[in-house]
Amino acid sequence: MTLTYVVSGFAVGLLVGLTGVGGGSLMTPLLTLMFGVSPTVAVGTDLAFASATKTAGTLAHRVRGTVRWEVVRHLCYGALPAALLTTLALKYFGAMDKHIGQIIRYSIAGSVLLTVVALLFRSRMQAWVLAHPEKQLQGRNLAVTTVIVGAVLGTLVTISSIGAGAVGATILVLLYPRLSPAEIAGTDIAYAVPLTAIAAAGHWYLGSINWELLLTLLLGSVPGITLGSLAAKAVPEKILRGLLATTLTAVAAKMVF
Repeated sequence: MTLTYVVSGFAVGLLVGLTGVGGGSLMTPLLTLMFGVSPTVAVGTDLAFASATKTAGTLAHRVRGTVRWEVVRHLCYGALPAALLTTLALKYFGAMDKHIGQIIRYSIAGSVLLTVVALLFRSRMQAWVLAHPEKQLQGRNLAVTTVIVGAVLGTLVTISSIGAGAVGATILVLLYPRLSPAEIAGTDIAYAVPLTAIAAAGHWYLGSINWELLLTLLLGSVPGITLGSLAAKAVPEKILRGLLATTLTAVAAKMVF
């Protein structure tokens, strides 16, 4: 089983490197559906997994100067308190409770579907925003909206471990359409580090992290992400994203039914 987890970590890392989609959209459903891990433990373990991997990504983007720190700050103003409050709510209602686990399962399915929408329609949404500059937020309105978006993503990520990848990046594209793809990626990864760290700490407090499982997943994911990143330009992006969207839709349906 340990080897299976390592291989799974490698496969998820490879897909993340190839497509840029957040690992939670793949890892959490995989742990729940294929390995029978409870939804709460799958979420907690994946959050710790994401915190470790995104830290390395942030360091790389910081060196390249592709992080918009003022955007990161506003996102964190909303996301971090939301993560803490959501953790307390899970504690109050019983994170390991069977009924709460079912709610988390549905939350994972909904988050996966949001990822599918982000995969398929991100370019079109960005083109529409750029074509209608009068619809773009500015100044205080943009800052306040960014904080609110951070709060929503913080809640979503703490419950399902999904949302800080493709979903978060797509929302950033809509709010800040002038940012380059590298700046979108760097900013999205940078704010996700403290968010996933706090959410993971919350799940550690709830007792919903499997540390042995986490280590075996990391053993596979690190070389997987590296290989995927190197091979990304050689694989047609449209084909990859289409296949990934189809797979994730099937996963979401399986989570519900």
